[in-house]
Amino acid sequence: MLARASQRLLEIRQAFRQLPQASRSFSTALNYHIDSPDNNPDLPWEFTDANKEKVAKIIEVAPIRVYEVATFYSMFNRTKVGKYHLLVCGTTPCMIRGSREIEDALLKHLGVKRNEVTKDGLFSVGEMECMGCCVNAPMITVADYSNGSEGYTYNYYEDVTPKRVVEIVEALRRGEKPPRGTQNPQRINSGPEGGNSTLLGEPKAPPCRDLDAC
Repeated sequence: MLARASQRLLEIRQAFRQLPQASRSFSTALNYHIDSPDNNPDLPWEFTDANKEKVAKIIEVAPIRVYEVATFYSMFNRTKVGKYHLLVCGTTPCMIRGSREIEDALLKHLGVKRNEVTKDGLFSVGEMECMGCCVNAPMITVADYSNGSEGYTYNYYEDVTPKRVVEIVEALRRGEKPPRGTQNPQRINSGPEGGNSTLLGEPKAPPCRDLDAC
């Protein structure tokens, strides 16, 4: 039985390898592992001396337990990424607001496929599940590794358009730091475009909370 199960797993892995990139789910592209020449269990690997100082104890765990964590959290990169790792939100509100067009614009402009790194090592494009700012959809996150992996930052760029994300890429290429947050000049943070049209004054407290009125 164990032999049959192992054979079946090998068949499933081989089937995934043969799938074209376009046929893989938009939101699960990083949720499974496929061996590659520079990312497979047979590669020699060891903690650096600096990392050893941070690891209190090294224990043996099943590989699936590691993959469960590494595939869930977008901060873990299981393949090489660029100095600026551009993550497009793939959750429903952003998809409705055009996130696929945002990703297409980035891939076309940079001349890469998803999770590939540009030849100059500056950029890569990935996908990230819900960034928690649906009211400002669509949006991207730029994982900025220009200060190294120890000093990286996550910068949110909201209300983006295909044209605007290309402008952000070119600003980063020039070494600039584009302003974070909404990219819509008609909005302030998550406020309505054009300013508030309701709740223009201080709201009146309900009588039930006014002890003197009870």
